[in-house]
Amino acid sequence: MIVAQRKPFDEIKDMIKDYKKVLALGCGTCVAVCLAGGEKEVSVLVSELDMAAKLADTPIDVSGFTIERQCDREYLEALDDMVEKYDALLSLACGAGIQFLAERYPKIPVFPAVDTTFIGVNQDVGWYEERCRSCSSCVLGMTGGICPVTMCAKGLYNGPCGGTNNGACEIDADQPCAWYMIYERLSKQDRLDSIMKFTPATAWKNQVPRTVIQPGYTKKD
Repeated sequence: MIVAQRKPFDEIKDMIKDYKKVLALGCGTCVAVCLAGGEKEVSVLVSELDMAAKLADTPIDVSGFTIERQCDREYLEALDDMVEKYDALLSLACGAGIQFLAERYPKIPVFPAVDTTFIGVNQDVGWYEERCRSCSSCVLGMTGGICPVTMCAKGLYNGPCGGTNNGACEIDADQPCAWYMIYERLSKQDRLDSIMKFTPATAWKNQVPRTVIQPGYTKKD
Protein backbone atom coordinates (compact mmCIF):
# COMPACT_ATOMS: atom_id res chain seq x y z
CA MET A 1 0.00 0.00 0.00
CA ILE A 2 1.36 3.39 -1.01
CA VAL A 3 0.42 6.55 0.87
CA ALA A 4 0.96 10.05 -0.48
CA GLN A 5 0.07 13.62 0.40
CA ARG A 6 -0.57 16.52 -1.91
CA LYS A 7 2.22 19.02 -2.43
CA PRO A 8 1.67 22.62 -1.26
CA PHE A 9 -0.60 24.43 -3.70
CA ASP A 10 1.93 27.19 -4.42
CA GLU A 11 4.54 24.58 -5.36
CA ILE A 12 2.11 22.95 -7.81
CA LYS A 13 1.24 26.32 -9.36
CA ASP A 14 4.91 27.18 -9.77
CA MET A 15 5.68 23.89 -11.55
CA ILE A 16 3.07 24.44 -14.27
CA LYS A 17 3.25 28.24 -14.58
CA ASP A 18 4.93 28.10 -18.01
CA TYR A 19 2.29 25.84 -19.56
CA LYS A 20 -1.05 26.82 -21.06
CA LYS A 21 -2.76 23.42 -21.35
CA VAL A 22 -2.29 20.93 -18.51
CA LEU A 23 -3.84 17.52 -17.84
CA ALA A 24 -4.13 16.54 -14.16
CA LEU A 25 -4.10 12.75 -13.88
CA GLY A 26 -5.42 10.80 -10.92
CA CYS A 27 -4.83 7.18 -9.95
CA GLY A 28 -7.74 5.05 -8.78
CA THR A 29 -5.92 2.73 -6.37
CA CYS A 30 -3.51 3.54 -3.51
CA VAL A 31 -3.59 7.34 -3.65
CA ALA A 32 -7.37 7.24 -4.03
CA VAL A 33 -7.71 5.15 -0.86
CA CYS A 34 -5.49 7.54 1.09
CA LEU A 35 -7.46 10.53 -0.24
CA ALA A 36 -4.53 12.14 -2.02
CA GLY A 37 -4.91 11.48 -5.75
CA GLY A 38 -8.19 9.86 -6.73
CA GLU A 39 -10.95 11.22 -8.95
CA LYS A 40 -12.30 13.51 -6.23
CA GLU A 41 -8.89 14.97 -5.43
CA VAL A 42 -8.21 15.59 -9.15
CA SER A 43 -11.50 17.46 -9.45
CA VAL A 44 -10.69 19.62 -6.41
CA LEU A 45 -7.19 20.44 -7.66
CA VAL A 46 -8.42 21.34 -11.15
CA SER A 47 -11.02 23.69 -9.64
CA GLU A 48 -8.42 25.32 -7.37
CA LEU A 49 -5.97 25.83 -10.24
CA ASP A 50 -8.70 27.24 -12.47
CA MET A 51 -9.83 29.68 -9.78
CA ALA A 52 -6.28 30.78 -8.97
CA ALA A 53 -5.56 31.40 -12.67
CA LYS A 54 -8.66 33.55 -13.05
CA LEU A 55 -7.88 35.59 -9.94
CA ALA A 56 -4.32 36.19 -11.14
CA ASP A 57 -5.47 36.82 -14.72
CA THR A 58 -3.04 34.14 -15.97
CA PRO A 59 -5.12 31.96 -18.30
CA ILE A 60 -4.46 28.24 -18.10
CA ASP A 61 -6.54 25.34 -19.38
CA VAL A 62 -6.45 22.53 -16.81
CA SER A 63 -8.41 19.33 -17.33
CA GLY A 64 -8.66 16.25 -15.13
CA PHE A 65 -8.82 12.52 -15.78
CA THR A 66 -8.37 9.45 -13.59
CA ILE A 67 -7.27 5.96 -14.62
CA GLU A 68 -7.26 2.73 -12.63
CA ARG A 69 -3.49 2.63 -12.06
CA GLN A 70 -0.63 4.75 -13.35
CA CYS A 71 1.97 2.15 -12.37
CA ASP A 72 0.53 -0.37 -14.85
CA ARG A 73 1.22 0.08 -18.58
CA GLU A 74 -2.05 -1.66 -19.44
CA TYR A 75 -4.05 1.23 -17.99
CA LEU A 76 -1.83 3.94 -19.48
CA GLU A 77 -3.04 2.98 -22.95
CA ALA A 78 -6.25 4.91 -22.24
CA LEU A 79 -4.19 8.12 -22.30
CA ASP A 80 -2.38 7.59 -25.62
CA ASP A 81 -4.87 9.58 -27.72
CA MET A 82 -5.36 12.20 -25.03
CA VAL A 83 -1.98 13.48 -23.82
CA GLU A 84 -0.80 14.87 -27.16
CA LYS A 85 -3.33 17.68 -26.76
CA TYR A 86 -1.55 18.99 -23.65
CA ASP A 87 1.67 20.88 -22.93
CA ALA A 88 2.30 19.15 -19.60
CA LEU A 89 0.96 16.39 -17.34
CA LEU A 90 0.34 16.83 -13.62
CA SER A 91 0.27 13.45 -11.88
CA LEU A 92 -1.39 12.74 -8.55
CA ALA A 93 0.03 9.20 -8.47
CA CYS A 94 2.93 7.85 -6.42
CA GLY A 95 6.51 8.26 -7.59
CA ALA A 96 6.38 4.96 -9.48
CA GLY A 97 3.26 5.99 -11.39
CA ILE A 98 4.75 9.37 -12.25
CA GLN A 99 7.85 7.69 -13.66
CA PHE A 100 5.77 5.29 -15.76
CA LEU A 101 3.93 8.30 -17.24
CA ALA A 102 7.20 10.10 -17.96
CA GLU A 103 8.65 6.97 -19.55
CA ARG A 104 5.64 6.44 -21.83
CA TYR A 105 5.40 10.09 -22.91
CA PRO A 106 9.05 11.27 -22.87
CA LYS A 107 8.42 14.41 -24.93
CA ILE A 108 5.82 15.80 -22.51
CA PRO A 109 6.92 17.19 -19.12
CA VAL A 110 5.35 15.29 -16.20
CA PHE A 111 5.13 17.01 -12.82
CA PRO A 112 4.30 15.47 -9.41
CA ALA A 113 1.34 16.97 -7.56
CA VAL A 114 1.92 14.72 -4.54
CA ASP A 115 4.80 13.49 -2.39
CA THR A 116 5.02 9.76 -1.76
CA THR A 117 5.44 9.45 2.00
CA PHE A 118 4.89 5.85 3.03
CA ILE A 119 5.07 2.40 1.40
CA GLY A 120 3.58 -0.70 2.99
CA VAL A 121 3.75 -4.23 1.61
CA ASN A 122 1.60 -6.35 -0.62
CA GLN A 123 1.80 -9.87 0.76
CA ASP A 124 2.32 -11.79 -2.46
CA VAL A 125 5.15 -13.33 -4.45
CA GLY A 126 6.18 -11.53 -7.62
CA TRP A 127 8.79 -9.60 -9.50
CA TYR A 128 9.03 -5.94 -8.53
CA GLU A 129 11.26 -3.15 -9.69
CA GLU A 130 11.86 -0.31 -7.27
CA ARG A 131 11.24 3.14 -8.73
CA CYS A 132 10.46 5.29 -5.68
CA ARG A 133 11.99 5.57 -2.20
CA SER A 134 9.08 7.61 -0.77
CA CYS A 135 11.53 10.33 0.25
CA SER A 136 8.67 12.81 0.88
CA SER A 137 10.43 15.42 -1.29
CA CYS A 138 9.56 14.50 -4.87
CA VAL A 139 11.81 16.15 -7.48
CA LEU A 140 10.53 14.24 -10.53
CA GLY A 141 9.27 17.47 -12.08
CA MET A 142 12.87 18.75 -12.27
CA THR A 143 14.45 15.48 -13.40
CA GLY A 144 12.26 14.53 -16.34
CA GLY A 145 10.34 11.92 -14.39
CA ILE A 146 13.43 9.86 -13.49
CA CYS A 147 14.07 9.46 -9.76
CA PRO A 148 17.70 10.22 -8.87
CA VAL A 149 17.23 9.00 -5.31
CA THR A 150 16.29 5.52 -6.53
CA MET A 151 17.96 5.19 -9.93
CA CYS A 152 21.34 6.76 -9.06
CA ALA A 153 23.63 4.34 -7.20
CA LYS A 154 24.72 7.24 -4.96
CA GLY A 155 21.25 8.74 -4.62
CA LEU A 156 22.52 12.11 -5.85
CA TYR A 157 20.02 14.97 -5.92
CA ASN A 158 22.51 17.03 -7.94
CA GLY A 159 24.45 15.12 -10.56
CA PRO A 160 26.10 13.59 -12.35
CA CYS A 161 29.15 12.56 -10.34
CA GLY A 162 32.54 12.06 -11.97
CA GLY A 163 31.98 8.35 -12.49
CA THR A 164 29.53 8.33 -15.38
CA ASN A 165 31.00 6.52 -18.41
CA ASN A 166 29.26 6.59 -21.80
CA GLY A 167 25.86 6.54 -20.15
CA ALA A 168 26.73 3.81 -17.64
CA CYS A 169 27.42 3.93 -13.90
CA GLU A 170 30.97 3.37 -12.66
CA ILE A 171 29.66 0.84 -10.15
CA ASP A 172 28.31 -1.52 -12.82
CA ALA A 173 28.54 -1.20 -16.60
CA ASP A 174 25.08 -2.76 -16.87
CA GLN A 175 23.59 -0.06 -14.63
CA PRO A 176 22.55 3.04 -16.59
CA CYS A 177 23.67 6.37 -15.17
CA ALA A 178 20.53 8.03 -13.81
CA TRP A 179 21.80 11.53 -14.52
CA TYR A 180 22.70 10.61 -18.09
CA MET A 181 19.10 9.41 -18.54
CA ILE A 182 17.82 12.60 -16.89
CA TYR A 183 19.93 14.71 -19.28
CA GLU A 184 18.62 12.83 -22.31
CA ARG A 185 14.99 13.12 -21.17
CA LEU A 186 15.22 16.83 -20.40
CA SER A 187 16.96 17.41 -23.72
CA LYS A 188 13.99 15.92 -25.58
CA GLN A 189 11.70 18.30 -23.71
CA ASP A 190 13.95 21.35 -24.27
CA ARG A 191 14.21 21.74 -20.48
CA LEU A 192 17.94 21.34 -19.83
CA ASP A 193 17.85 24.43 -17.62
CA SER A 194 16.20 22.20 -14.99
CA ILE A 195 19.40 20.20 -14.54
CA MET A 196 21.13 23.35 -13.30
CA LYS A 197 18.71 23.88 -10.41
CA PHE A 198 20.26 23.01 -7.07
CA THR A 199 18.39 20.74 -4.68
CA PRO A 200 19.53 20.94 -1.03
CA ALA A 201 20.88 17.71 0.44
CA THR A 202 18.38 15.74 2.52
CA ALA A 203 19.34 14.26 5.88
CA TRP A 204 18.70 10.58 6.58
CA LYS A 205 15.35 10.01 8.25
CA ASN A 206 14.80 7.88 11.32
CA GLN A 207 14.60 4.40 9.81
CA VAL A 208 11.85 2.95 12.00
CA PRO A 209 8.46 1.60 10.83
CA ARG A 210 5.97 4.43 10.53
CA THR A 211 2.21 4.63 10.84
CA VAL A 212 0.33 7.18 8.78
CA ILE A 213 -3.34 8.07 9.28
CA GLN A 214 -4.69 10.39 6.62
CA PRO A 215 -6.81 13.29 7.96
CA GLY A 216 -9.94 12.00 6.23
CA TYR A 217 -9.76 8.80 8.24
CA THR A 218 -9.03 10.35 11.63
CA LYS A 219 -11.76 9.60 14.16
CA LYS A 220 -13.49 12.68 15.46
CA ASP A 221 -14.62 12.92 19.05
